[in-house]
Order: sequence, then structure tokens, then C-alpha cells
Amino acid sequence: MIIHELSALDLARAIASGEVSAAEVLAHTRSRIDACPEVGAFAHVTADRADREARAADQRVEEGAPLPFDGVPLPIKDATAVAGEPWEQGAAILVGNVAEEDEGVVTLLAEAGSVMVGKTTAPEFSFPAYTEPEIGPPARTPWDVRRTAGGSSGGAAAAVAAGIVPAAHGSDGGGSLRIPSACCGTVGFKASRGVVSPGPRGVSGSGLTTHGVITRTVEDSAALLDVLAHPWPGETYHPPRDAVLERAGSYLAASRQSTGLLKVGLLLDPLNVGDVDLHPEAEEAALRLAGTLESLGHSVRTVHRPFTPRDWEAFMPLWTSAAAAIPLTAEDEGNVTELTRWLREQGKRLSATDLGSAVNAVQALTRKAALGWADVDVILSPTLSGPPAFPGELKLPDGGEDFEAQKRFTPWASTWNLTGNASISLPVHRAVVDGVELPFGAMLGAVKPGGDALLLSLASDVEKADPWPSIREPMASAG
Repeated sequence: MIIHELSALDLARAIASGEVSAAEVLAHTRSRIDACPEVGAFAHVTADRADREARAADQRVEEGAPLPFDGVPLPIKDATAVAGEPWEQGAAILVGNVAEEDEGVVTLLAEAGSVMVGKTTAPEFSFPAYTEPEIGPPARTPWDVRRTAGGSSGGAAAAVAAGIVPAAHGSDGGGSLRIPSACCGTVGFKASRGVVSPGPRGVSGSGLTTHGVITRTVEDSAALLDVLAHPWPGETYHPPRDAVLERAGSYLAASRQSTGLLKVGLLLDPLNVGDVDLHPEAEEAALRLAGTLESLGHSVRTVHRPFTPRDWEAFMPLWTSAAAAIPLTAEDEGNVTELTRWLREQGKRLSATDLGSAVNAVQALTRKAALGWADVDVILSPTLSGPPAFPGELKLPDGGEDFEAQKRFTPWASTWNLTGNASISLPVHRAVVDGVELPFGAMLGAVKPGGDALLLSLASDVEKADPWPSIREPMASAG
């Protein structure tokens, strides 16, 4: 048994059976962290908390009462608060900041028995589709450590892909679980709005963002969604009815059942820009997944965008107003990245009318998407327009140009944050680019609310039919 090659579920079973202890797994995980510095996965290592949680897991196993994920190492994104641990969010202005209490998802993952081994690297305030924090190491894909791990959950994806941990917490407000998964060759699932709560004290705001996990297997994503899909009092958004989940009883059980035959719409039109230079291997990822789905009996046909890039612009006021709402002093304003500064400037220009119109426009876009794709069950697209990017291709000196480059890098993902429907990126394709083998993801998006269990079931069938590599040792010699 090689500990770091096991899935989260397999590792949990090995610990529960006594085949390996949580303490041994923790020691092995720390050795993996030390062995993979090139990927920049961790902003902080949480030694004391991890030791406590591993001892508690071993005690429960000894008493014959293990929890579902007892002893499984599972770090938390640095954008999320963990009591007594650094909470710097990739921002130079927050160096030394320590969280006072756990966020709800941290509580749920701990109650499932997982061991929080650290805080994974995130970019400043989790705005960009790359992970180049102002403090600490940048996150790099282990397939080629010259290239970004994506963002904003880049450290999480790098940690999972490199075999440091089997799963890692992340969040997704415009693609931030799915983008890094495509860059790193992992599974990134964004749940439907309302399925994963920001509670018990957090708020949902515009509803763009949700917590989730990055994994190497679909079953791990499903099982951990069962942990995270817990409501807290005072919810703003509630999970939509999920008929597949109701029949199966859990997301994990649903992932192990067949979906029945589905109608799949293959979408290559970009959704946030008029046109994009689609890399042939990015297109091939979508076509490969289409072929796999057809081999399973599903029907696939080409569809087109049901709204214009101008309609998509409704995303901008919601995104920029969130940036403008960050409480910064005048001194802080001069010490944030150009992207953050640009986003805040755009947000501060908004009037109440602008923001209200944007909320209405998002709802109108959601209706257009539902009507335009009404005759298919699932939308299939590339996750990204190209391979994992070199950081300098995305992080640009001008904030506006930076954001435009990000839009072209990820033309599809944010639409599912606008509609609130479920979406998953799968690492279905690999190809050599400039002499280096790189991963390419394809994305499945639910057309109707409550499609989470359906997507997990479909994705699990794809994984069985066309398996992907488990881990990737960092290519430290690249460059």
C-alpha cells in the first residue's frame, strides 16, 4: 500500500480497519509536503491542529467508532477561516492575520474525521484564475512547474494532483474549483447554489460562490459532498429538488448508479467573449469526452450559446461590487494587486441602479440558458481554452487587461456560477505541448437546477470508461 496513491475513501477504509494509523498517514503527508515544494501548494502547515486531529482519529478507531473520513488529510483553502490559524488570503495587507473561529465547512470536515494538515495557497482575495499570492509561493501544476496551477483554489489542486493529499477544500465563484482542476488533472465539482451552505455565520451575497472540494476520483467528490451538504439556520439559498439524489439516498450512492441515457449538448462557443483562440487539444478534450459519452449510449449534438457575451457582462457588477466591499484603509489601497485595485475601482463606480439591473440581468441570462438548452440534459464544453498557462500570460500589469486575459482563458466556467447550476471538470485528456505532457479538462454542466447527483453519476461512468492518471510527480526539471 502506497499511502499517497490512495483515494480519500480508500484511505479512510485503511485507517478504519487498522491497516495504517492516522498518525502514520499524517507523517507520510508531511513527507510529501516536504518532497513537493515546487508546486507551492501550502501557504501554511497547521502542525498542532493536525497532531490533535490525528490522535483523536486513532482513538476513535481504537474504540471501534471511526468517523467516515477519520485520519484522512484534507487541507483548507487560505481564503477560509480556521480558528487559531493564519487567515491571510494571499494578501500582503493581511500578513499575520489569525482567524477567531471556524467557518461551517471547516466544522463539517472536522466532524467527519478529516485531518486539517494546512492552509492551501490562494491568490489575493481569491479573485483571479491563477494563484500568484503576494505572500508565499505561487501554485504550480505538477505537470510542468513553470505553469500555473490555475485559481483561485490553485494550491488545493496542486496538493491533490501531486499526491500530497487525496482531497482538498476549495471554493468556486467563477470557476475556482474547475479551473485549477483542468490545470492540474484533478476532479473539480461545483455544487448547485444552496447545496453547500456558507453558514453558520457566513452570508451568500450574490450567490456566485460555493464551497467544495478537489479530488482525484468522482466517488471522493460525491462522498465529501455528502459531508458538506448540510444546512445551517437562516439560509438565504436552499438546495433545489434533486430527483436522482432522492432516489439514491446520498451523493455517493448516486455516483454508483447509472443515469439512464441522456441528451448532451456539445458547446464550443465561448460564453463570456465573442470569440476565442481555442487550442486544438482543449477542443480535443471536449471531443474525447463526447466520444466516451456516445460509447456509453448517450446522444451528443452540437449546441450554441443561448445568450450573448454582452448578456454575460451581468457577472461584472456582482464580481466588482464584492471587491469594492472589502474594507480597506487608504494605506491598504496602495498595497493590493493591480487586479484587485482595478476590480475595486469598477465596483465603486456602480450605482444602486447598476447593481439592481445586474441582478435582473443575471436572472434574464439564466432564463435564456434554460430555454435555449431546454432540449438537452447536460452541456459539455472544454474547461479552459488552452493548456495550463504560464503566469505571465494571465497576471498582467494592467488590471483590466489581466481580467480580459482571464476571460479568454476560461470562457465557460463562470456561467454556471451565474445560473447556480452544478458543474464538474474532469481530467479526460492529456497531450504533449512544447515537449511537455499537459492535462486538459472537459466540463459538464447541468441545464436544470438540482442536477448534482445526475452529474456525479454521469462523471463516475466516464471515469470507469476512460480512466485518468491518479497522481503526477512534480516535473521539477521543467524550465
